[in-house]
Amino acid sequence: MPIRNAAVLLACLGVVAPARAQGLRSEPISVAGGRVTVGGDVSASFGSPDPGWFNYTDYEHFALRLLRIDVSAAVNAGDHFALLGEMRSENFDSIEPYALYVRFRPWTARHLDIQAGRVPPTFGAFARRTYASDNPLIGYPLAYQYLTSIRPDALPASADELLLKRGSGWRTRYTIGNANADTGVALVSAFRWDTGFQVHAGAPNGLVNVTASLTNGTLSNPLFKDDNGGRQVAGRLELRPSAGVLLGTSLARGPFVTEAASRTVAGEGRDGEFTQTAWGADAEISHAYYLLRFESIVSVWRLPIAAAPAVALPLRAVATSIEGRYKIRPGLYAAARFDHLGFSDVVGALARLPWDAPVTRLEVGAGYSLLRNLLLKASVQGNSRDGGQLVRRGRFAEAQIVWWF
Repeated sequence: MPIRNAAVLLACLGVVAPARAQGLRSEPISVAGGRVTVGGDVSASFGSPDPGWFNYTDYEHFALRLLRIDVSAAVNAGDHFALLGEMRSENFDSIEPYALYVRFRPWTARHLDIQAGRVPPTFGAFARRTYASDNPLIGYPLAYQYLTSIRPDALPASADELLLKRGSGWRTRYTIGNANADTGVALVSAFRWDTGFQVHAGAPNGLVNVTASLTNGTLSNPLFKDDNGGRQVAGRLELRPSAGVLLGTSLARGPFVTEAASRTVAGEGRDGEFTQTAWGADAEISHAYYLLRFESIVSVWRLPIAAAPAVALPLRAVATSIEGRYKIRPGLYAAARFDHLGFSDVVGALARLPWDAPVTRLEVGAGYSLLRNLLLKASVQGNSRDGGQLVRRGRFAEAQIVWWF
């Protein structure tokens, strides 16, 4: 039950963060000589109604109307092993194991980690800072949140059926596979972590960091249990050529379409052909009061199509995000982010169009630290969508308060 789930997480926060005369707790709880640490993160957002479903997420919540509660813990069993986990609840719906993995460090003097379980993301830059306290704005980049019209468990029979669903990623239905209406997928999910193995290595001076992983799902559809017999391979390279400069590139590829949907169209033995492949490039530059970030992601899906007119495969989507932050004075900053998400063309019986409706987003806002670990944010967001049957423009005002320890 939602109320019971909320009570459990709030009770955990109450245990680790009791009220004190000096105010809110600001540091993680540490017990057993520092071998066990517990922290928390609470964010509450409220924004204007979104009739165009621009800010809908793959957990079927609105990103601008979201109460999120996180409780995280780390148990260090000596110098080589650690168990890390995080429980999350959104809008009191349920308690989800957002993260749960074992970390093994073969050598204490070398920067090498091996992790197994529901592991942190390998791909992309924003995926590493999806906590509300790490995001200078309230909304999310389009690549990580906006739901496209394709699904892993349901397939369009033709190019015409795919074009008919443009802009309907919040609730779409196809004739092949799962017949129930459900959400589409984002290019990269910012709300779920994948399950598998991950290796991270870095140079002692921090100049180079490399991460590789083998997981069950794909970037669009992270999974706890695999549904097509394949695995995603992902890798990331980071360079820090000088102070305040970070350059990154990422790559991922894995089977996307479920076994049931794939075999309905293509028969047995071809599950691994229907994949999601993605490339990413990102950069971050910080100096004095300025922070500038850039990220671009190209995602390609290959789907089995049953009937004419056939879809010109692969389906491609390109997302680009530019974000900036300026510290006006201690505790106060201004920020802005510009996003665009575009799609490759397909040819139907009557028209040649992008396979989903392109979207542009601009968000401008500010943040003020009431305390070191209590942040108040406000922003305005504008969206436009070139096509689809829903509202094509949406403007929202939103506010958020974030507390963490």
